[in-house]
Amino acid sequence: MAEERRERLRHLRAAAVNIDGVMLNDTFSPVIHHFVVSRGGVYTAELERRVFSQRQAEAARVIAEAAGVDWPPEKVVEVYFRERAEYLERDPVRVLDGAVGLVRLLRSLGLRTVCYGGLERTHFDRALGGHPGLFDDPEYVCTDAYRPGIREIAAEVFHLPPDRVLVIDDVARVAEAARTLGMPFVGNPSAFAHGFQRESMRAAGVRHLVSSPGGIDEELLRALDAEAEAGDCWSRGGRSPQLP
Repeated sequence: MAEERRERLRHLRAAAVNIDGVMLNDTFSPVIHHFVVSRGGVYTAELERRVFSQRQAEAARVIAEAAGVDWPPEKVVEVYFRERAEYLERDPVRVLDGAVGLVRLLRSLGLRTVCYGGLERTHFDRALGGHPGLFDDPEYVCTDAYRPGIREIAAEVFHLPPDRVLVIDDVARVAEAARTLGMPFVGNPSAFAHGFQRESMRAAGVRHLVSSPGGIDEELLRALDAEAEAGDCWSRGGRSPQLP
C-alpha cells in the first residue's frame, strides 16, 4: 500500500530507530536482571549504564562482575544468550504496537529511516521480515563495533550533520550521546519493573519521553523539527558526558 504523503519536515532529513525496545519488546533487561540477581548480585542504575548499548564483550565483563562470576566474556555471552532463549520461550520477541505505523509516519514526512541495534542482521530479518520494505536502504545497521553508533549512522549511512537526524531509542546512554552531538532525540524507555532508564533519561535532559512508539505522532515530530532547526533540542542542565 502506498504511504500517505505529508508536507515534509523543514529541517530533519533522516531518522534512526532502535530495534530492541522501540520496534520490538524489551527482551534484554529482564534477562540481564535475572542473570545478575539469580547469582546473588544487585541490579542498579549504574549497572544499566555500564551495560546497555555497549559492545557485547564489554557488557559481558560488567555483567560478570555484577553477578560475581569469574568467567571470560565469551562464556558470559554464551550463558546469557542461553538464558535469553529460555526467556523467549515464555515471552517471545514481538513487534510493539504502533512501531510499524511510526516508521511509516517518519517516511511519509520525508525522513529516510533505518533501524539499528547491537545484534547481527539476522535478528532484524527474523523479527521484522514480515514487513518488507518498511525501512529505507540499508534497512538495518549493526552497531556492535561502535556503540552507541548514532554518530556513525549520521555520518556514514545518511551523510548528514547530526542535527538533521532524529534518534529514537530506549537507552539513556544513547540519549547522552545524542545530546553531546546535538541530535534530536525521543526516548521510549522500557516499562521493565526493575529498570532505571526513564529516570536516567530525565537526568540526561531528555525533553521528549513516550511510553510506546505509538506515542510519537506528527505533532511531536513537527515540534522536534522546529527545535532542531532552532538548535534547541535539549533541556538545560542534563548530563552530557564526552563521547569516547
